[in-house]
Amino acid sequence: MATYLLKKSYQLKNLKEIMFKDLWGDHGVFTTMWILSKPPKIIFFKDHIDNLIKSSKVYGINNKNLKKNILTLLKFNLSNKKRYNHLLRIALTKKVISISLRKRFKPKINLNLKLIKLKRSKPEYKNLKYKKILSYLSKLDNSKFDIGLVDNGNLLETGTSNILLSKNNKLYSPVNNFYRGITLKTLEKKLNKIYKRNIYVNNLDQYEEIILLGSGKGIASVANINSVKWKRKSFKFFNLILKKFNSEMNKSLKIKL
Repeated sequence: MATYLLKKSYQLKNLKEIMFKDLWGDHGVFTTMWILSKPPKIIFFKDHIDNLIKSSKVYGINNKNLKKNILTLLKFNLSNKKRYNHLLRIALTKKVISISLRKRFKPKINLNLKLIKLKRSKPEYKNLKYKKILSYLSKLDNSKFDIGLVDNGNLLETGTSNILLSKNNKLYSPVNNFYRGITLKTLEKKLNKIYKRNIYVNNLDQYEEIILLGSGKGIASVANINSVKWKRKSFKFFNLILKKFNSEMNKSLKIKL
């Protein structure tokens, strides 16, 4: 289980603090952001918040002061005297806003992907229907393992990240039925063409690399998928994508909250 540095909930209408609710399984949305440095900086903060607000409207969460209220709560709860390397989660329903901080663990070089038959509920949105995924992730060391979500024989994403795969000097992405995260959206603009195709599990041996992109993982290279005897054959695209990610991250860290 994750150890939390901070867990707080507030009434959305007036920001009055209430007993903490993680909101998992409720009708609402969330975002997870990487917060680091001293004073605290949040990677791709504007993109995350803009996307959260956009998604919240789809779920009937209409609060005209939402961005201002999020900033108020963050400034109240974050310390300029503390050095962070944490994951910051903001979750919303029509009545409650919850914020939490947990330590970020850097993914290991021997990262293993465990395949499970599962697809996100309404995967185009980062919604709170996430308990099934959490039930798998909670049993794993998330620095060494992630879960690969498989539907109809297609690998869609992981429990924490988007995926890109390489073959014959080209990058490939699943076609649909997955959540396009902020890290992927940011780096798509910096990479050459990414080809869309169904990523069939029984054809994974064709691919040389499987690369994870997410707010928590950052950029990670999968070493093994033991269930299908897949092993990493290269770091070429991982190194390229990591370099571009670090460049964009450094730009982001110059922006104050």
